[in-house]
Amino acid sequence: MTALAAPVRARDRIESIDVLRGFALLGILLMNIQSYALVEAAYFDPSQYGDLTGTNWWVWALSHAFADMKFMALFSMLFGAGIVLVTQTRQAKCLPTLAHHYSRNFWLLVFGLIHAYLIWYGDILVTYALAAFVLYWLRNLRALRLFILGTVLLSIPLLINLSLTLAPPEVLKEVAADFAYTMEEITAELTAYRGSWSEAFAYRIPATLDMHLAALPGFLFWRAGGLMLIGMGLFKTGVLAGRCSARFYMKLAIAGLAVGLPLVTLSTLKLTEHGYDPLFGQLGMGIIYNYIGSIAIALAYIGVVMRLVQGKWLPGLQKRLAAVGRTAFTNYIMQSLICTFLFYGFGIGLFGYVQRWEQVLIVIAVWTLQIIIAPLWLARFRFGPLEWLWRSLTYMRLQPMRRKT
Repeated sequence: MTALAAPVRARDRIESIDVLRGFALLGILLMNIQSYALVEAAYFDPSQYGDLTGTNWWVWALSHAFADMKFMALFSMLFGAGIVLVTQTRQAKCLPTLAHHYSRNFWLLVFGLIHAYLIWYGDILVTYALAAFVLYWLRNLRALRLFILGTVLLSIPLLINLSLTLAPPEVLKEVAADFAYTMEEITAELTAYRGSWSEAFAYRIPATLDMHLAALPGFLFWRAGGLMLIGMGLFKTGVLAGRCSARFYMKLAIAGLAVGLPLVTLSTLKLTEHGYDPLFGQLGMGIIYNYIGSIAIALAYIGVVMRLVQGKWLPGLQKRLAAVGRTAFTNYIMQSLICTFLFYGFGIGLFGYVQRWEQVLIVIAVWTLQIIIAPLWLARFRFGPLEWLWRSLTYMRLQPMRRKT
């Protein structure tokens, strides 16, 4: 095996996961920006609000094809891998894992609830914490069993959604109505988020409750949980630790794109052809294309990023992505704070005014800010500020923050 194709050295393996996590964290903003900037209905049906012609359609199409569900899939896999990594590290030091795991994820749940109800309804931390409570008990399964069980969990949302197609027409119309907002509802959302913080908070409560009481048990828990199990398996086989050959990562990238690109392209075209009808795209056969394609594309991203790490290409960018990855919790919440300030009425108040192509410029600006700040912060401190707080709460004592000079 040549030096170029050699697996990443032991001391670099965590670095490689950090690079991948930073890449995923930044990529998530490509989809989240739509929920920050536009009414909720426009996330699932881009035709319900704002211009969707020319450049704006291409922005939606490309984000749907290359970002929607893809970075959430990648981040979920990494979260699952993190469960195995943390418990294995503690076991190697003869430290208890059960109490630490549940303390760690209890506080993540608390942070997620604060984020969801006080800042932004689209939070994913609550889902991850609840899934982690259950999946801890499966972490010692062999990789193949993790892959199989993960696939089973991933199939449940599809079965739930596709079973709705067998429902009577009047039931389907009632369910579809949840995805189709009236002009009065859209106006109410615009008014709330362009208003004061208390007005936004009052409007956010039912949206967040709907996320936690409907979307989480019916979709998010199963998809995130399945991907977390697959991430555990990928970590155990060395894929996420950079221990596979260069040829393997190239094959993974090519296979992921070969499977994923036709599916996400078909999803984009079919959704447009059906006028973004929720009975097709959210409750019918249309969901299958992107649901499966997103996993394939996420695996392709893993192949590409890990190959870049192995080849030591773009070292400056890798270093910055790794810093973003090591402060992912802080950067995730930072994205919410920046975007809600930009778009909501208690800040600049751009909610509903920014077109899709303009949203991309904001995403690039936030990316630039985070890849500059993260390495500067870590040059002085051991953890990101929220990582430090999370760690201190987990251990119930203040952790050392500053780096020794």
